[in-house]
This record gives sequence, C-alpha cells and structure tokens, in this order.
Amino acid sequence: MDDFHSSKSIYLQVADRIKRQIVSQELQAGQKLQSVREMAVTYSVNPNTIQRTYSELEREGILETRRGQGTFVTEQEELLTQLRLSMIEEQIASFVLVMREMGYRSEEIVAGLQDHLNKKDKGDE
Repeated sequence: MDDFHSSKSIYLQVADRIKRQIVSQELQAGQKLQSVREMAVTYSVNPNTIQRTYSELEREGILETRRGQGTFVTEQEELLTQLRLSMIEEQIASFVLVMREMGYRSEEIVAGLQDHLNKKDKGDE
C-alpha cells in the first residue's frame, strides 16, 4: 500500500485514498478510523504524516476527532454528497484534459466513453 508518487505530498495521497474509501462506501459515515499509529503502519509512513492527513481532512470537515474516542468519518450527509460530487468532477476534468492534450474533440471523447460504458454494461470487458 506504500506505492506513493513523488509528484504529490504523501499526506495528500493518503487523504485522497481515504476520500476514495468514503466515496466508495468502504468507509461509512460515522465509522471510526484506525488510530494514527495503526494507519501509519498500514501505509508504511511516519505517524506525523498520518496526523497531518487527519488534520487536513478534519479541516475539510470530512473527518471529526472526538477527544478520547478517536477519529471518525463525518455524519454530515451534505458534506459527503459534496465530496462525492467534487471527486467525480476532479476525475472527469483530469480525463478530459488528457484526451484534449492528445487532440480529441468533445464528440470523440463522448462517443469513446459511451462505447466503453456500453461494452462494460454488456460484460465485454
């Protein structure tokens, strides 16, 4: 799990992974996360890195630290819905940027994506 890229700070990469786990509902609203030390072992990083990750996600409102109890995924559905929407927008923007850099027009991108999804729905891939 410690396959990090040098282009982005490790604490932000861990934060992105936690966000993906929340969006995919691998982590549920109100669920307790591992302690800082346990998470550091899971990701093979320094505990200070995880503390920074938790602090960042808490600043964003995605996590809540309860004194003496631990760190939990927020139960505020509006924030979780906003997280889901922002993550899909981020992924689509990145995909479109790469496709445009390769010279594809909007119509080609849409047609290619639709074709791919149709194949997936039919189980061809």
